[in-house]
Amino acid sequence: MRIDILTLFPELCDMYCNLSIIGRAITAKKIEIYSHNFRDYTLNRQRQVDDAPYGGGPGMVLSAQPIYDCFAAVSEMCGTRPYLIYMSPKGKTLTQDRIKSLSTYSNIAILCGHYEGVDQRLIDLIVDEEISLGDYVVTGGELPALVLTDAIARLQEGVLREQEAYEDESHFNILLEYPQYTRPEVWMEKRVPEVLLSGHHKNILNWKKEQSIEVTKKKREDLYQKYLDENNLDDKL
Repeated sequence: MRIDILTLFPELCDMYCNLSIIGRAITAKKIEIYSHNFRDYTLNRQRQVDDAPYGGGPGMVLSAQPIYDCFAAVSEMCGTRPYLIYMSPKGKTLTQDRIKSLSTYSNIAILCGHYEGVDQRLIDLIVDEEISLGDYVVTGGELPALVLTDAIARLQEGVLREQEAYEDESHFNILLEYPQYTRPEVWMEKRVPEVLLSGHHKNILNWKKEQSIEVTKKKREDLYQKYLDENNLDDKL
């Protein structure tokens, strides 16, 4: 899989992507991630990528031309047109289900907005989907783009050492993750649950499932209800 990030700050994106698990996956050729500065595609001497909004209002708006030309260049590099996602507070909220779906794509490009956003004509012409991380606004699209990139990348085959590393996590199968413990067995007079020390595999799996259900019901009633509905279950907790 290949992910291309269109941004004004490629160094920021590269710094994150070249570290830790994602960085090792890139080195091992499990995934390709590239950052592109759309300022490099401006047609003016000042390399200006924004301008004042028509109709007035505060701030500046990113111009269509440099982003369009950058995306055209990326498409040529890929040999195909990537599926283009614009990180925007007006988009649909990102979910694990959508991440799983996007992880099956061969080529994805992610556009990072800034200032007051992007010329709507550019969005209408080439953006395939707008995605939001939640009902809040951050300074630029780089952090949301990196969240999406990380979430997709870790689902690629060979990025994590074991498939269970993400299949047991919160949201992968609707439920939130069960509590985790490590050494020592007793800390601040609190003991690790005995079942986890038993070595009884089936009992441990049952405990993890029960705990996931309890945690989900306590912290996310919406997800708990979704779990009940999709499994045709009644509320027994």
